[in-house]
Amino acid sequence: MIIFRKIKWKNFLSTGNHFTEIQLDNASNTLVVGSNGAGKSTVLDALCFVLFGKPFRSVNKPQLMNSINNKDCVVEIEFNVGNKSFRIVRGIKPNLFEIYQDGTLLNQDAASRDYQEHLEKFILKLNYKSFTQIVILGSASFTPFMQLSAADRRAIIEELLDIQIFSAMNNIIKEKLTINKDSIATKKHEIDLAQQKYDLQKLHTDEVDQNNAEKAIQYDEAIQLTYGEIQEIHANTATTTSKIEESLQLVINKSQVETKLKTITKIESQIEANLSKYRKDISFFQQNDNCPTCRQEIALGFKETEIANNNLKVTECEHGLRELEKKLTEEQNKLNIISEIQKEIQKLQILVATNNTAVIEKQKYIKTVEKQLEELNSNKESTAKEQQHLQELLDCLLKQQEDLRTLIEEKTYYDAASGLLKDTGIKTKIVKQYLPIINKLVNKYLASFDFFVNFNLDESFRETIKSRHRDEFTYASFSEGEKQKIDLALLFSWRAVAKLKNSANTNLLILDEVFDSSLDANGTEYLMMILHMLEGANVFVISHKGDVLQDKFRNLIRFEKVKNFSRIVK
Repeated sequence: MIIFRKIKWKNFLSTGNHFTEIQLDNASNTLVVGSNGAGKSTVLDALCFVLFGKPFRSVNKPQLMNSINNKDCVVEIEFNVGNKSFRIVRGIKPNLFEIYQDGTLLNQDAASRDYQEHLEKFILKLNYKSFTQIVILGSASFTPFMQLSAADRRAIIEELLDIQIFSAMNNIIKEKLTINKDSIATKKHEIDLAQQKYDLQKLHTDEVDQNNAEKAIQYDEAIQLTYGEIQEIHANTATTTSKIEESLQLVINKSQVETKLKTITKIESQIEANLSKYRKDISFFQQNDNCPTCRQEIALGFKETEIANNNLKVTECEHGLRELEKKLTEEQNKLNIISEIQKEIQKLQILVATNNTAVIEKQKYIKTVEKQLEELNSNKESTAKEQQHLQELLDCLLKQQEDLRTLIEEKTYYDAASGLLKDTGIKTKIVKQYLPIINKLVNKYLASFDFFVNFNLDESFRETIKSRHRDEFTYASFSEGEKQKIDLALLFSWRAVAKLKNSANTNLLILDEVFDSSLDANGTEYLMMILHMLEGANVFVISHKGDVLQDKFRNLIRFEKVKNFSRIVK
């Protein structure tokens, strides 16, 4: 049970910079009076603002602050829940929201919304709508239970009956179902990928086995073919070597030919020198009659003899040159033939060298292929790894399929739980158990107001109201005074149920201008009788009828407005 102790505020609405404080547990009933605008209803806004961050009336948050001081707006409230004491402080300019438990500030690391959620769920165990249905009945910005939507009616009754946990569980189940649905879709996609990987690996493994067999045949064929090529090259090399040996026999006398050529050339040079000398002598004797040295006359007979001898020598030299030319040509031809043979030998030697290189390369190729064939024949470890990888992929596929079955099984459980936690499920069964009690309480309080109708709420929270003559009515068909009696009967019924469940039970009840509206004199008397019968309640009644109601209350609080600031009259 929540026991509200006191509330105080400053710079809130029309209140000045000094705290206005009200003791909430001082008297069983308190009348709050004052002229219009004096600040009577400020307590409603302060109470809702400090607990839920928004006022009871339709006032924007910036307008809650006193427009004259325009800063340091603070509301504080103190209350007990069981053996724990709490103090809530909330303010504007600066923004302030603090929760103290037994004098210690609770952790504020979380966001403000989470802090508020902690206050409502774990401390008050009331939200704004439930609070304003159980604690406050006001004439301003108040929506009676009967004018709420079916969803809001359900939310209030679920909180009263402390079964909102099922709604929270249903939301969790919905989230889990969404996650489960996404997980199933993801898992199916993963299974498709795993199946593709397995199929590809199996195809690869089969291809490896098949390719290994084919490669072994290809390697054998390649080795045999290369051995045949080597034999052909060896045969060709042998033939070429024989040709080289034969050709070498032909060029063995090359040095002799070259020597002869040199000798012939030397002799030819000597003969040409002699020939030149003989011809020069002939020319000398033909052109000169006297000796150019001694100036003596050369005898004609001597001249003729010398010319004849020299002509004979010239003839001999010319004949010798011709013979030498023939010899020179003959030996040069021999040398040219030898050079051609040598070139052919070089070609053949290059061919032999090329063949030898080819044999070496082919022998290397054979060794490489033999090594590959050996690895292929003995590489069982590699094949085992491929098979192991294939088995791992199969195990992964089977594991994911098992995970999918688990997810589908979880979905079955979630669907079943969701069916139980829906509004038509277990909550409806619980509500059905309490509806007769709620209807009985409502009709009891309506009878206390001398309003004899049969009021009934069904599990969808739709009302059926019948008169004594069994005529059916709806809430909207009654007068404002009768509607107010129904609203009050529901308010007291909710408090009785809350006390029964101890889920939203509180000592505080505030009625704002209820006595000033549509209640007649009898209705006022009946309401006062009900208020006096409330046990453990601190009732605050805000009214303009202070002169009429004052003697009916044990405590009186009077508000007044001085220089535009509201205050309590001492």
